[in-house]
Amino acid sequence: MTDAPDPQAAIDAQREKHAHERDERVYEHSAGDEQPGIPFVGAGPGHPRLLTVAGKEALEGADLVVHAGSLVNSELLDAYCDDAELVNSVGKDLEELVPLMRDAHEDGRAVVRLHSGDPAIYGAAIEQMDALEHEGVPTYLVPGVTSAFAASATLRTQLTLNETANHVAFTRPQGRTLDAEDDHIAEFVGMGDVTTCVYLGTHAVADTMDRLLAAGAPPDTPVTVVYHASWPDEDVIEGTIADVGEKVDDAGYRASAMVVIGDAAAGASYERSYLYGGWANRGETESESTSDD
Repeated sequence: MTDAPDPQAAIDAQREKHAHERDERVYEHSAGDEQPGIPFVGAGPGHPRLLTVAGKEALEGADLVVHAGSLVNSELLDAYCDDAELVNSVGKDLEELVPLMRDAHEDGRAVVRLHSGDPAIYGAAIEQMDALEHEGVPTYLVPGVTSAFAASATLRTQLTLNETANHVAFTRPQGRTLDAEDDHIAEFVGMGDVTTCVYLGTHAVADTMDRLLAAGAPPDTPVTVVYHASWPDEDVIEGTIADVGEKVDDAGYRASAMVVIGDAAAGASYERSYLYGGWANRGETESESTSDD
């Protein structure tokens, strides 16, 4: 086993490198390609069938899977990781995880780092990848289905709806890792045509709603909380800014729920889009007639 790395020094070095040059692999590979090194795979929201094909293939060929503990459905691990050693990353810091994955890779083992949802959304993947890359271990990302998309599928709606929600905000509430001045939920909701998807905020739904009310948000704004979207114990709590906090507290949920704020959560008040209507054909005809002049 080689010496333990200094992850912070590696991260600092890689960040400096990112600031001055783009990795050449950006131009050589696209998402979905099988690449050399350790894949950082998005496990998806929970249901094993919502794992991507690329993620499934990586897991089925793995000798070692370092996974995000209870955030990854055990049914997914049972379905695709029969032949792999499983290591729970919960409670392990970079100083332990990086040499674990590096040494396994250097020993010729196929290693997969399995994150919940999509690593690009609050995944803390890049710091691990940078530390491994600094150690000479190539890495790459395999996208996953994020919980906001699973929630919208469960709710049988879209996050964007014509004349209702033109924008989507992925955000989190203030707390131990986000200062109050960096909490923009009230701003997003105040825009009126934004579907606001709140991650990592199940424990603070009531507080978040109180802050929205204090900021002048309409109390009757629809809010839907989807606990464990796509898991066997999935639960949907319907409410408004005025009452959903109490409902979530009564249910006892403190983690693993997606909070969706806005009319799109209910699939309400939208207008027929132009995509499949006569407007599109008229526009094409007008363009053609203009080009013929």
